[in-house]
Amino acid sequence: MTDLLHTLFEYCEQVQASDIHLAVGQMPRFRIQGILSPNPTFPEISVPVMDEIVQRLGATSLSRERVFATLQTRGSIDGATTSPSGSRYRFNLFLNAGTYAVALRRLDAAFRSLQELELPQCLADFCQCRDGLVIITGPTGSGKSTTLATLLNQINRSRDGHIITIEDPIEYVHESRRCLVNQRQVGRDAASFHAALVEAMRQDPDVILVGEIRDLDTIRTAITAAETGHLVFTTLHAGDCAGAVERIVSVFPAEEQDGIRHQLAMVLRGVFAQHLVPAADGRARVPVYELMVVTSAVANLIATGRSKQLYSAIELGQPQGMVTTDQCLSALLQRGRISKQVALLLAHNPNALLGHLAKNGAPQPKGDAR
Repeated sequence: MTDLLHTLFEYCEQVQASDIHLAVGQMPRFRIQGILSPNPTFPEISVPVMDEIVQRLGATSLSRERVFATLQTRGSIDGATTSPSGSRYRFNLFLNAGTYAVALRRLDAAFRSLQELELPQCLADFCQCRDGLVIITGPTGSGKSTTLATLLNQINRSRDGHIITIEDPIEYVHESRRCLVNQRQVGRDAASFHAALVEAMRQDPDVILVGEIRDLDTIRTAITAAETGHLVFTTLHAGDCAGAVERIVSVFPAEEQDGIRHQLAMVLRGVFAQHLVPAADGRARVPVYELMVVTSAVANLIATGRSKQLYSAIELGQPQGMVTTDQCLSALLQRGRISKQVALLLAHNPNALLGHLAKNGAPQPKGDAR
């Protein structure tokens, strides 16, 4: 069974698949360039094989005897494991029609630079902040964890301090370089994101990474940590920068939302929204992004609840490194990196995007890797 899992990892890395899906009675499926399909060279997964895979993977997060009991109680287990080649995989084990199933996400084997990821170099400016809140947002599978790991790695190698990460599970392992790095896994090292974040405030951190802010208590404590002199990085599921702001505010009761807007305007340093889309040549996926830097003008819009005007503020913020989704799409189209069809699916204003391209060509987003 171990050999099968290792063979699956080896094939996944060979074809550069992003995900592996395993289910009883099904051949293993691999997601390659965003498309999930079965591989007939592997046999269907039997119940005994699946049970062994679940037990072996689950044992990385829980003791063996607790794996199946926890699955029956909670319905799923999150964790991470390392392949023989050294690649890290995040996984979710879950109940599926009375049996078990597994979804594994392959993570980069090594830290990559912003240029290698085709992300704007001005993202590195957030690594120089001494305090505040930085949010990376986007749908599942858009590369948020990789972007965060890149920024954290840069801090670890460029300044002195104490970094605490709170994750579920730990995805990228950071060795202490110039910074002391402590990584805590929810469910193993801490009871919850909120509990770990409260505890982190007593552990003298300079930088805190919260894997995801999901609930009111965690969001409230993250804002408090940013207010009290810590630099906090986190992720959120939202489609764009304005949506991330509104997502945070909407979690709070109506009577608190005005106050939270003002707090957020004071502590928020920036929001980076990203998607991964197929490249025009079909050989890779390309990041499409939106970057909002919180200037005094942006902070005023957030504080006064005028989130609908944030997109216009980002459009006018190119001197500060800001870029809208449509500006990023225009640049990618001009360089032939993506197809027009893909661009129109993501465009904020498809007609304006086409008109701008036809008339003027596309501006290059500041800091975009060539």
